[in-house]
Amino acid sequence: MRTRLLIGSLALILCWCDAALAQRSGGVLRIFHRDNPTSASILEETDASTVVPFMPIFNNLVMFDPAAAQNTDESIIPDLAESWSWNDDRTELSLTLRRGVKWHDGMAFTSSDVECTFNLLTNRARNRLRTNPRGAWFGNVNFVRARTDYDVTIHLNRPQPSLLPMLASGFMPIFPCHVPLAQMRLKPVGTGPFKLETFNQFDRIRLVRNPDYWKPGRPYLDAIEFSVVSSRSTALLSFVAGRYDMTFPSDVSMTQLRDVKRQSARVMCEATAMNNNTNLMLNRDAPPFDNPDIRRALMLALDRQAFMDSLVEGSGMVGGHLQPPPEGRWGMPAEALAGMPGYGASPEKNREEARELMRKAGYGPGKPLQLKIFTRAVSLYRSPAAVLTTQLQEIFIEPTLDVVETIHWFTRLQRRDYALAIETTGNAVDDPDQIFYETFSCRSERNYNRYCNPEIERLFEAQSSELDVEKRRQLARDIDARLLADGARPPLMWNRAATCWQPYVQGYVPQTNSSYNGFRFEDVWLDRR
Repeated sequence: MRTRLLIGSLALILCWCDAALAQRSGGVLRIFHRDNPTSASILEETDASTVVPFMPIFNNLVMFDPAAAQNTDESIIPDLAESWSWNDDRTELSLTLRRGVKWHDGMAFTSSDVECTFNLLTNRARNRLRTNPRGAWFGNVNFVRARTDYDVTIHLNRPQPSLLPMLASGFMPIFPCHVPLAQMRLKPVGTGPFKLETFNQFDRIRLVRNPDYWKPGRPYLDAIEFSVVSSRSTALLSFVAGRYDMTFPSDVSMTQLRDVKRQSARVMCEATAMNNNTNLMLNRDAPPFDNPDIRRALMLALDRQAFMDSLVEGSGMVGGHLQPPPEGRWGMPAEALAGMPGYGASPEKNREEARELMRKAGYGPGKPLQLKIFTRAVSLYRSPAAVLTTQLQEIFIEPTLDVVETIHWFTRLQRRDYALAIETTGNAVDDPDQIFYETFSCRSERNYNRYCNPEIERLFEAQSSELDVEKRRQLARDIDARLLADGARPPLMWNRAATCWQPYVQGYVPQTNSSYNGFRFEDVWLDRR
């Protein structure tokens, strides 16, 4: 008996030692970056080019567990907030903050920094954000009040269960009160596991370990280096050759994934849905799409399976405006989508109806509609534009491509200097509030095509306030169906892409329903044994 106890105790000690020694500290994680970040100010930017390299500098109030592949309400864990609670009517979220946390410049983090951040997001600050893309998320925030240096309450006008998931997004770091916004764009100061050492635009970003990080033992890495490489093929060749430890997240196409695996069987790759869809934007206030018959004809002309077969080797998914299941938690099921214009099993039947609508509008084989498709000079945009061109020719539309460089893209979008545009939209949080309010609200900065339907928008609040998850899911799907029927921003396909890393990179988990939330890198370590 004593022998068995000794053996059992020894086994427990050995298991504890293995766990303690599993993660190794030290080393530099080298990642190629797909392009030059516009700035380092996450609150003012909209894409992964900023979030991925600068999220490690910051903390949120709460965050999604980076070890969980799918972001859910249940995977939200403490960050700068140790704990939180709701009042009875769910209009007040009270958070208890961590003590002893310091900004990278040595100043103490307190509840005033939380107040300042929300004042920026709700446009109540004296110094305004240059752009405020997350402002639409927080229209329901009445005010934020600090009761003590380490207790803060967010007061809402009505219940909003999406508040915690939105606070957990990588787009929601807490900013310091004492650092000017101009500095945050180039030399940001955070409380996170890494500090900025170098931000050389068009060249390199280097982060170094924060020795005073409030989380004991983290991060494991000494540094992270991002090298800007504009050519994706060059970057992937360098990765396969071992110059980089990891690709830019979710930036390896399915075709490139096959090539990478053929060139190196050792590398680890994972392809995921990333809550990112390719869609169409219509200028509904100018010809030809001020005509509802032509808008409907366009929707009926689309063969979404052909887009996926041509562009992502059939690996994408068909869906509405909310990411489809199983990766997405709110999207419409296939049987519900089948009844929407341009969906269903018979593209040719849909196109015959589209041709009748085009004839009604005065077009036909001898008189096609001349149309320019506005697209960006990168393959993610230009390739689907080429497929769309061939499909529209089936319904008496003669399209040409209007290709612009990235530097002019958003300016043209905001001016609505187009009739029809191809866009790729990434959603930061898998929640209807983020998508509906950011993309379709009449006043949102991110509503690029200025779609505005007050009747549908009134429904946003009903679903946003609903506390019963299943009832809210049905309300959200009903809104999605209305947006699809109205041709608000027709989705072409939900994209899938891969991240690859060398076999010695440990602790990184690609997320399946956001490409913006899993880049703290504090749990990543290198095992070169």
